[in-house]
Amino acid sequence: MGPHKYSVLLPTYNERENLPIITWLLAKTFEQEKVDWEIVIVDDGSPDGTQDVAKELQNVYGHNRIQLRPRAGKLGLGTAYVHGLQYATGDFIIIMDADFSHHPKFIPEMIKLQAQHNYDVVSGTRYKPGGGVYGWDLKRKLVSRGANYLATIMLRPKSSDLTGSFRLYKKDVLYQLINATLAKGYVFQMEMIVRARQFNYTVGEVPITFVDRVYGESKMGVSEIVQYAQGVWRLFVSV
Repeated sequence: MGPHKYSVLLPTYNERENLPIITWLLAKTFEQEKVDWEIVIVDDGSPDGTQDVAKELQNVYGHNRIQLRPRAGKLGLGTAYVHGLQYATGDFIIIMDADFSHHPKFIPEMIKLQAQHNYDVVSGTRYKPGGGVYGWDLKRKLVSRGANYLATIMLRPKSSDLTGSFRLYKKDVLYQLINATLAKGYVFQMEMIVRARQFNYTVGEVPITFVDRVYGESKMGVSEIVQYAQGVWRLFVSV
């Protein structure tokens, strides 16, 4: 094992079908790379039995590898990371989705890039050569591109993918960014990168392919899009 430990924060809501497979893929990836690891599952009261599956995974992999840190209900993505970070024991934190939108196969490249340049943050990007999106219709692609374009023009964060949620952070950096970030929903990801630039943290990017969820339904709706636009404007007038 190397000198570092990587904690994966995995927010879940109705992910009982996806959780065993994403856990297996993560465990396989980390074992192949010979790095120390753990997964912190933050479940927001899933009615489909996600927490029961998580407990079974603890029996398979051990409580030292799989932490289950549930919450009472759906309290937002940003606060899920805040909650999970309290229990993470690694010195590096990986945030990602549990629905296969983010494949663990990209994690070794993120770890390698961080080590080469000592980056504070490494972000997976869909919008650089080698990256891409699969399974989205034209409308969703336009919404994503438009959201990134809007934030890029107004905030100039020097990042190609502001709305992505597949990232590697130094733990102390993530603590500071979370404390400085006001947004709690989907705007959270965008604001984190903007704040990172504000604090002069270094940010590297690794091209990734984003695949629409395998099981379950997307949790992105009109309210999240409106919230994002409001968040961009708030940062524009305050940062």
